[in-house]
Amino acid sequence: MHGKVIVITGASGALGRVVAAAALARGARVAGADYAKSQLADTPERMELGGVDLSDAAEARQAIDAAVAHFGRLDVLINIAGAFSFETIAEGDPKTWQRLYAINVLTALNASRAAIPHLVASGAGRIVNIGAMGALQAGSGMGPYAASKAGVHRLTEALSAELKGKVTVNAVLPSTIDTPANRASMPKADFAKWVTAEELANVILFLAGDEASAVTGALLPVAGRV
Repeated sequence: MHGKVIVITGASGALGRVVAAAALARGARVAGADYAKSQLADTPERMELGGVDLSDAAEARQAIDAAVAHFGRLDVLINIAGAFSFETIAEGDPKTWQRLYAINVLTALNASRAAIPHLVASGAGRIVNIGAMGALQAGSGMGPYAASKAGVHRLTEALSAELKGKVTVNAVLPSTIDTPANRASMPKADFAKWVTAEELANVILFLAGDEASAVTGALLPVAGRV
């Protein structure tokens, strides 16, 4: 990853922070884009793009262009921005479906569309999306989340076909990620079975690196010890 320029969406979240730190430790330069405003100062290796609504195509393009203007290039886009909601179809709010589609699908779509010309110019461009194992077979209460993440899966497959030979496009499909928020919402769960953010970051950065140059269109389960 040394010298590569990476844009990470959702960089202020629990997973985004770990991926950014791991990428920086491997010598990458990172632009973190997030709806939340960052409290971190820019450095030569990292810039913060806070207050960005990536579900808006124009704002997503401005963020990508700002990163390219700052670092001079773009090699990798990691789409981590996302949200979760647990509610049944019968008793839930249809607006939840719209919200999760916007946050999980549109953010990845808009960032990817804006990044494509720069990733093609890189010669080794990579897009890594965050899907979900829970979208492979949705359980009760998982309808809106699973539907939106299934959209990420199909986006990954379609974009990998469009960009084959130019940019690799893959997705990781984690089970439950071991984060403080998930522990708080599921206090009786066996946390040892969950995938850690560090483990998931390792897989994401593998797909973002030169070693995965022959991998595209993959939906890679990262199940932890379930």
